[in-house]
Amino acid sequence: MPGAYDQSQEDLAGLLGDAPSFRTRQVWDGLYRRVLRPSEMTDLPLALRDLLDAALPPALEPVAERSSDDDQTTKWSFRLHDGAVVETVLMHYPDRSTVCVSSQAGCAMACSFCATGQSGFRRHLTSGEILEQVAVAVRAARPRRLSNIVFMGMGEPLANFDNLWPAIERIHDDFGLGARSMTVSTVGIIPGIRRLTAAPLPVGLAVSLHAATEELRNELVPINKRYPIPALMEACVDYRAETGRRVSFEWAMIDGINDDDRQAEELARLATGVRAHVNLIPLNPTPGYPVRGTPRARIEEFRSILEQRGTTVTIRSTRGSDIDAACGQLAATATATATATATPVVLREP
Repeated sequence: MPGAYDQSQEDLAGLLGDAPSFRTRQVWDGLYRRVLRPSEMTDLPLALRDLLDAALPPALEPVAERSSDDDQTTKWSFRLHDGAVVETVLMHYPDRSTVCVSSQAGCAMACSFCATGQSGFRRHLTSGEILEQVAVAVRAARPRRLSNIVFMGMGEPLANFDNLWPAIERIHDDFGLGARSMTVSTVGIIPGIRRLTAAPLPVGLAVSLHAATEELRNELVPINKRYPIPALMEACVDYRAETGRRVSFEWAMIDGINDDDRQAEELARLATGVRAHVNLIPLNPTPGYPVRGTPRARIEEFRSILEQRGTTVTIRSTRGSDIDAACGQLAATATATATATATPVVLREP
């Protein structure tokens, strides 16, 4: 059954039947601006609240909630109507609050070092299932304001563009978050990058590159065999020219695999051609990929090589690795979630 956030205003109007038209606007405002559950919309008659509660059950069933970093990082596991489980991570920083949203249950990209890729693909999320993750984060962040959304959770967002983009439009138009506060991550789905380039909202683009030579990227990111690096760089150049937004290259630092001088030099060359920013990400452990992350000293040396060649670079801080909430660690399954040490979710009241 579709949840509240899969409904259009026309759908809601049909559901409300003979109720005055302003009731539809009230419900829409309650869902998006005030981010309330139907039962909390006290400006509606009780009969309408009961109707909406029965007709629009949550699309996300809370399974578990875990916290880390002195409660500054929270990961939720949600079960969907068909039993698939997805995860969402909220991270608070001194100057912002960011939610990492899943776009698919599982992932078909099969990146060797990523737990989601290791778990395989189940299905695309609907626009409403994507939006409801944002609503949960907005509520949980209060009294702070949710300031940023990154589509870097489970799945390949651009493989689910038809559901992703309507969600982005509602986040912008109805939740009221600006396009520059949203970033879409991709392993390099060029048709999706082209669609993102042509779209009317200039959201950010982060490319999970992880290797700068064809042979190594074919091994780490198999989709590279279909969309090789030269074509990917061309799409990134066009994206920047059309949107005015800087592209980010994401690079998981894997000890002895992609952290040598040659990879650094090739990465600097690619980044210069696109005028991209590089995010170096210490590899987070996953059960299916026994190679360890690059030691911190070598990450610093790698960064130095990039900077010496004129590349802007950041070493990303690792958040939530102890609760499997960090980059590359989201791999929810019904079995894994049931056996995890976690506390039941009680979604916070506003």
